[in-house]
Amino acid sequence: MNATVLVLNQDYQPLSICSVQRSMKLLFLEKAELLHDDPEKELSTTRTSYQYPSVIRLRNYIRIPYTKVVLSRRNIMRRDKFSCQYCAKKSDLTIDHVLPKSRGGKDQWENLVTACEKCNVKKGNKTPQEAQMPLKRKPYRPIPITFFREYNGNVQDPWKPYLYMA
Repeated sequence: MNATVLVLNQDYQPLSICSVQRSMKLLFLEKAELLHDDPEKELSTTRTSYQYPSVIRLRNYIRIPYTKVVLSRRNIMRRDKFSCQYCAKKSDLTIDHVLPKSRGGKDQWENLVTACEKCNVKKGNKTPQEAQMPLKRKPYRPIPITFFREYNGNVQDPWKPYLYMA
């Protein structure tokens, strides 16, 4: 029962992921409806058995203010696929300012990249052009649904249409 369930808002927009236990509570209390189940599994009690949920939809719309992906070291590394944006190395990673802070660079998505210690020291207080170290990929601000879709890692097949992956 340690599987996860995709939770959709009433308008079918992805809201979150929850445990099977939480999804069963929502279904039992009729706060959600089952959209997809896992046909290979079922939940059984002494009297009856239930479908094993994979995707549920809330019956009432949950108003959520505009969400954005939090700027954090971990999320920058996730966006950059845990690899140096100068040499593609996957160990000894740090965060580098494309335009150094000493030259007016800000702490924002478009100015931060993942870099290995060696490349970060080599680049120093220069821009990538001045250091002759081109970026593998231009840094960008991730969109929440894209970020969820690409970096969650455990996307079940029934979830894909709701995450615009089908």
